[in-house]
Amino acid sequence: MKHIGAAQPVVTDHEPTNAELEAIEREMPIIRAELDLLDAQITALDRVPNELDARRIRRARRKVLAARRSLANVPVVALLPGGAA
Repeated sequence: MKHIGAAQPVVTDHEPTNAELEAIEREMPIIRAELDLLDAQITALDRVPNELDARRIRRARRKVLAARRSLANVPVVALLPGGAA
């Protein structure tokens, strides 16, 4: 019987690098906004959505779009390690 295993070493045995942590930190506003949107959508699923639920979902969607726009408008030079081009 042939052993079936991972062809590559396990990736979870190391800590995240500083660059990975910085990337996560840069994306935290988007992550938080998407969590707010998900929370609003889940709340609306539990009952018949009313005007307040619809307004909350619209506000959360605008927040997600604003967070994505902010990250997209960051100059590439600011994203490079050490701030150098």
